[in-house]
Amino acid sequence: MSPTTHRSAHPRAAGALVALLLAAGCTAGPATGDGATGGATPTGTSAAGSSATPTTPAGTAAPSTTTAPGGATAAAVGVPGEPVDVTTGLDVPWGLVVLPDGTALVTLRDQARVVRTGPGVLAQVAATGEGGAVEGVVPGGEGGLLGIALSPRFAEDGQVFLYFTARDDNRVVRYTYADDRLTDPRPILTGIPKNSTHNGGRIAFGPDGMLYVGTGDAQQRGAAQDPRSLAGKVLRVTADGAVPPDNPFAGSPTWSYGHRNPQGLGWDSTGRLIAAEFGQDAYDELNVIRPGGNYGWPEVEGPGDGGGRFVAPVQTWSTSEASPSGLTVTPDAVYVAGLRGERLWRVPLNPDGPTGTPTAHLEDVLGRLRTVAVGPDGSLWLLTSNTFRGEPRVGDDRLVSVPLR
Repeated sequence: MSPTTHRSAHPRAAGALVALLLAAGCTAGPATGDGATGGATPTGTSAAGSSATPTTPAGTAAPSTTTAPGGATAAAVGVPGEPVDVTTGLDVPWGLVVLPDGTALVTLRDQARVVRTGPGVLAQVAATGEGGAVEGVVPGGEGGLLGIALSPRFAEDGQVFLYFTARDDNRVVRYTYADDRLTDPRPILTGIPKNSTHNGGRIAFGPDGMLYVGTGDAQQRGAAQDPRSLAGKVLRVTADGAVPPDNPFAGSPTWSYGHRNPQGLGWDSTGRLIAAEFGQDAYDELNVIRPGGNYGWPEVEGPGDGGGRFVAPVQTWSTSEASPSGLTVTPDAVYVAGLRGERLWRVPLNPDGPTGTPTAHLEDVLGRLRTVAVGPDGSLWLLTSNTFRGEPRVGDDRLVSVPLR
């Protein structure tokens, strides 16, 4: 599908419709996994609004930006402002990466498809599976087509990495991207345990050029405490899937362990990895990840270090306030997308790590928030997740731009 441009008199007005011919469908899973709420979609039914046609209102505002080291655009310092629709009608969007041209690739979890979108742009990205879907994806519960990352050398090698649930496992597969096509799939990390919930799925390249992979415990609670298991971990591998020689456990991709279901990964200006993690019934966590660190699950949930055996979180929330999925780090803060909490958390940063009092933004505005990233204009780009376990409204799900002021 070719990119289609829309025109509207107001940023929130829908432009001309673009047919993606994407089959709808989402299945709800257990309430303890992915930030379920009392308004969850009944198991085995399609969420209202899942058949909406994606559209891209043009004319989104261009918030102020700052220049990061090396000339890259970084989010301006400030608090979130009024959201503006970029794309509407997305069915269970999950992962988001911004391309050098200012558009973004978005994964649609249950449809096993990737779309490219941005202000005035929407195109289906063809993959090698039937009908242009990503081959080998087996959606179900919280599983399906999840995380996405660009190679640090994307401008030269065009490589895109996808994390998805397959028939027997969760896995990371590398592709070559060009002309809105994903070709040459090469699995680089397989055998990650899967289940209907707790599949993790966030992937991101760190400043060291290594690929970091957040994996859930796949309902195998004890596996999170076993460094040899790939479940309940933050993993670290090369772009080819090899284990770096400086990983803390010889021959193992495990970077940290004792995690329940980490889905937010980002780095601050000093190079520290910060991760958000779903709790079970009491506390969600924000952690600074140390190589070889044990983060306590299932022995500890939330505050406490188990008498010095575990790394304690730097921030916690009740599960009703957060259920954190994606996060992004700007020069002055960590922004965390809340699913069950239906809000965006801003956690101030200082050179020693997250600090200060978290503040909530966008409460009762967009509903469930799945992913947050810095957009090409320095605003925050957010994906909602109301077509799965939420209460979809007209236009859901959507990609929105939120200026920082």
